[in-house]
Amino acid sequence: MDYKQYEEIASRVRVDIVKAVHKAGSGHPGGSLSAADIVTALYFKEMNIDPQNPRMEGRDKFILSKGHAGPVQYAALAERGYFPVEDFMTLRKLGSKFQGHPNRDKVPGIEMSTGSLGQGFGVAVGMAMAGKLDKSEGRVYVLLGDGELQEGLIWEAAMAAGHYGLDNLCAIVDWNGLQIDGNNDDVMTVKPIDEKFAAFGFNVLVIDGHNFEEIFAAFDAARACKGKPTVIIAKTHKGRGVSFMEDNAGWHGKAPSEEEARQAVAELGGEW
Repeated sequence: MDYKQYEEIASRVRVDIVKAVHKAGSGHPGGSLSAADIVTALYFKEMNIDPQNPRMEGRDKFILSKGHAGPVQYAALAERGYFPVEDFMTLRKLGSKFQGHPNRDKVPGIEMSTGSLGQGFGVAVGMAMAGKLDKSEGRVYVLLGDGELQEGLIWEAAMAAGHYGLDNLCAIVDWNGLQIDGNNDDVMTVKPIDEKFAAFGFNVLVIDGHNFEEIFAAFDAARACKGKPTVIIAKTHKGRGVSFMEDNAGWHGKAPSEEEARQAVAELGGEW
């Protein structure tokens, strides 16, 4: 596929996110929309996976450490064929397997139940270590929120990843600059992100997280790097693709009304 086709898939993922969060009446659209291009790139090109055999041996694994952005993972899995998109539209409903945060025991393709910020990264490091011991060809990818980097256990995990030279681990930071309480720099700055990860022994790449050419080039560079883990710091926009949500911290955890959802879907090129 060419870059335009990946952009079209990412747009469908965003439309699905908006519709599902609206139907649920709650959820986290902002950080789900900012990560849609990265997650699309992972599920539709980068990772060795099989929707018909979600637990196949030697597969690549993706951990959504910022678990509140579950809608982007659900939407990507649905578009990739793990389950019908219509099923995902039951998000957060009573009895639905699509809970507010990913649950590996309910949804195919989910490698870890996440939600408590910081924990997903530690588990991803453990999976990468296990992969080394098992001599597995599978790689481990983990998506972090930039606000999540305020958690201390992130840096304990980073220390271990660097110490053990986990070159089968690729972390991606969704650097949209905002969290539920506002601007990251006002709440608790995590800058300089690149220098901090470099100090822990990471191969550091900084990219435009909405540019597929840069995203794929970064994944290629991560796979080519030997002897150390890689972190891709992806500069993104919260609420990407929806004019009234973009770069607005108020849309971190708020569902759009029907009028707002209709406008968002139209802006994303979808149909209501």
